[in-house]
Amino acid sequence: MTNEPMIALQDATKKYDDGPPALAGVSLSVAAGECVAILGHSGSGKSTLLNLVAGLDKPSSGTVTVNGTRVDQLGEAGSAKYRRASIGMIFQFFNLLDDLTVLDNVMVPAQLAGMGKLEVKRRATELLTSLGIDRHAKAYPQRLSGGQRQRVAVARALMNRPALLLADEPTGALDSSSAEDVRRLLLELNADGQTILLVTHDIQLAATTARRTIELVDGAVARDMVNPVGGATSDSPAGASR
Repeated sequence: MTNEPMIALQDATKKYDDGPPALAGVSLSVAAGECVAILGHSGSGKSTLLNLVAGLDKPSSGTVTVNGTRVDQLGEAGSAKYRRASIGMIFQFFNLLDDLTVLDNVMVPAQLAGMGKLEVKRRATELLTSLGIDRHAKAYPQRLSGGQRQRVAVARALMNRPALLLADEPTGALDSSSAEDVRRLLLELNADGQTILLVTHDIQLAATTARRTIELVDGAVARDMVNPVGGATSDSPAGASR
């Protein structure tokens, strides 16, 4: 048993040009089993932070550690291996492959990781069943509703049993009913122990889904809040770790 956080950023800064940094000296931590929302308007730095945690970009300075791995020190091949083994990603616009069936879409991550064919199909079928979309296994994504496609995307993200689930505006392209279904799904996954980092500009989604909300303003942590039951938030010192 370890007390090490699942995610730890220390003085992480990201500069793309001579202008203000996209991320400015951010230090934060997320414990295993937490659901934490990163909240902010467009340009606040939340997408940059997500990319650093996912190993899709590197900080200009500072460190990024996820599940014991110094992600900022990984090369291209190491970053790809890290994402396959440790990260599941859910996107606003699903990013499903339209020429593959639902089942085939879900199986892709495990196939890339070299899992055996029988185990791949068993795992994918199990996930589709648990998420209530197994009856659509042979359908193509464009035949599904937005909420159903997001469930397929969640199944795909969970395929390799990732230590960390990254959700980038997961309800942004959904109607209110489908968005509520996805919100409840994230709550259920977190209740089962899944660590989730939720990136959103939706204050209500952050407050009712995550245990904590970290608000970014101009690339820096402005507030780190605990979200009590009921959706209200109370301030705690910016950058606090739990």
